[in-house]
Amino acid sequence: YVGQEKCRPMTGWFNMANATDWSRPPRTMIGTAYWYMHTDQWRTDGFSADRIKSPLSTGSLDGTHSADAIALSHRLGWMPFYPQFDANPLDLADEAIAAVGRGEYETPQAYVAARLNSGELKSAVEDIDAPEDWPRTMILWRSNLFGSSAKGNEYFLKHLLGTHNNVMENGHGADLRPDVVKWHDEAPEGKLDLLITADFRMTSSTLLSDIVLPAATWYEK
Repeated sequence: YVGQEKCRPMTGWFNMANATDWSRPPRTMIGTAYWYMHTDQWRTDGFSADRIKSPLSTGSLDGTHSADAIALSHRLGWMPFYPQFDANPLDLADEAIAAVGRGEYETPQAYVAARLNSGELKSAVEDIDAPEDWPRTMILWRSNLFGSSAKGNEYFLKHLLGTHNNVMENGHGADLRPDVVKWHDEAPEGKLDLLITADFRMTSSTLLSDIVLPAATWYEK
């Protein structure tokens, strides 16, 4: 029975969520890696990536922090990560187009690649706790993320919302630090500026939201 999971306006929702009117197909990233990094759960992860490696592995992940493995997958184009860079993508696109117009580069892609190679532009995941790389706004729809479905809810409360939480400093991860992803001695708290929830119920997420949009879904109507 999946009556409550039916999303009737799928076409419009998919178009808006993935910006398919701009480009296709969309490159969506896995939610597990997104939350693992942005809620700073990686900082207390005491297990290296080789704990879940394939039996056929050649040992390339031995002693590697999982955060570094995620950064590597993004750098090599195996998996997208958002935000992509430590610069505003709209500004970056404007700069790239201007550079092409001046005849400095053949394509916008060449401009971005050159800046990455020179180190002027960096992957956001490599310094995930820098303010310019924080997620700033979040809209929840058909989801009770905080206090319910979030895996590692206390980390969500602490690092995304900066509110009361029960994160316990247990010393896990103290002996395993990433080599690529930058470590900040003080982890940021309250990364989000705005949390909006669309829900007709009084849930734990609505209680924590800045704005609540009371609405019934197709099923509840």
